[in-house]
Amino acid sequence: MIELRDLELAVRIGTYGPGDVVPDCHLLDLTLTVARSLILIDQDEMTLVFDYDPLIVQIDQIARAAHYATQERVVTLIAKACVAHAEIEALDIYLRKHPVLAGTGTLGVRLGLDRDELAALRKADASSVIG
Repeated sequence: MIELRDLELAVRIGTYGPGDVVPDCHLLDLTLTVARSLILIDQDEMTLVFDYDPLIVQIDQIARAAHYATQERVVTLIAKACVAHAEIEALDIYLRKHPVLAGTGTLGVRLGLDRDELAALRKADASSVIG
């Protein structure tokens, strides 16, 4: 597994009125399941592993692209970015904001996709591109 923790995204999510608690930050945790052969390697070469840097750049671009109404939409777009990488076999995305009330608490959305669910999302994305 590849784990990314506490990545602070430069994202704007939600609409807030006077007196509402406006989050200071949105944090992303991302766990990617990849083949063990992409982690347990005999030589120290980038060609032998999953290069996650382009995915992180994509996630940053998603975060900066728009003002979103919901965390769920951002999580969906991150999941769709992940399906473009065939090396990813399953994933867990957790996006949360802080604070929620009086400077405390986090509130987030978690999405887990196993192999079959990820394959279905890949198929749905492929058919939407074709159709």
